[in-house]
Amino acid sequence: MSIRTVAVIGVGLIGGSFAAACKRKDDPVRVLGVDTDADSLGYALEQGIVDEGLTPDEAFSAGWFAADANVDLVVLATPASFAEEWLVRLSSAGYLGLVTDVASTKSGVLAAAEASLRSGATFVGGHPMAGSELSGVRAARADLFDGAYYILTPTEHTNPESFRRLHTFVSSLGARVVTVEAAEHDRAVAIISHVPHVTASALVDLAKAHAGTSDELLRLAAGGFKDTTRIAAGSPDLWTGICLDNADALSSGIEELREVLGEFAGRVRDRDAVAIREWLARAADVRRALPSQWVPATEALCELLIPIIDRPGVISEVTSAVGRAGCNIESIEIDHQSESSAVLVLVMTDEGDREQLVDELRSLGYDPRLRALEG
Repeated sequence: MSIRTVAVIGVGLIGGSFAAACKRKDDPVRVLGVDTDADSLGYALEQGIVDEGLTPDEAFSAGWFAADANVDLVVLATPASFAEEWLVRLSSAGYLGLVTDVASTKSGVLAAAEASLRSGATFVGGHPMAGSELSGVRAARADLFDGAYYILTPTEHTNPESFRRLHTFVSSLGARVVTVEAAEHDRAVAIISHVPHVTASALVDLAKAHAGTSDELLRLAAGGFKDTTRIAAGSPDLWTGICLDNADALSSGIEELREVLGEFAGRVRDRDAVAIREWLARAADVRRALPSQWVPATEALCELLIPIIDRPGVISEVTSAVGRAGCNIESIEIDHQSESSAVLVLVMTDEGDREQLVDELRSLGYDPRLRALEG
């Protein structure tokens, strides 16, 4: 059940970094690269990021995605708008393996997978919370996912064994896997990723409007301004797609930000030093509390054992409860007791409310058992 061959479709920043991370593993996997850009494929081959590289038509002609192909995992590292087309082509080719994606919006891709992937392949949505203001395979890094959150979005139709395989594999690339429901994910990333990008672009636009005929103001821009607006240098084509894919959540987030800024503007107009300082201090405290990189303490890990009956939706139900309790899964195993029953074994970090999680699982009809991780 191990993943030995990975096909990365779209060898850009994220796809290239995923491929490079695969090649960096102690037991490297074979990586096939698929891209419409010959220069990107050439660079990836030259740098050893992929073992083989073909255009989409060439890859299908070569049988890379046929039913008898040895490709264990297909990674759709394309914009979300291209996912459905690829899912249809994979299904038509008879692909039977595991498929995931890296799109920053999840609801639309999941809907496309359920509607289009009919060949017997299984799909698990994914989103690595890592990136750069740079783009393209030349910006790819094997360590891009080290310590980064990597979101997986199982649904009630997700195959439990496929979820476990992908969870284990992504963790082996250095990422921290977090499971979230697709709609909740899209609302969350609108606030922590998409609104900040739009805000950075707005700040650059504001500065440009006041820059003067010779851009005098922009020549003064240093330190803080450059740090705050770094992400505004990202690909306009990519971010146009993201804005449209997550339009409802993004527009709501922008309206909320408008209200927050409006309230603060009122405090400034009123010269209310106390209110201004309280607001700034609250934000500073929250910002300072953000970890630069999270590393679990081994002695704080525990095992959660949950007897389950093999039925659709089990993995999604359990992992959603984990997310609601603010807990995180370090690793996951499925210990099969019989053809229809198993024990789901989750190694949990020290985050979140474990008691709340256990109580919720019991209310859902499970009989969970929590114990310290031995060894």
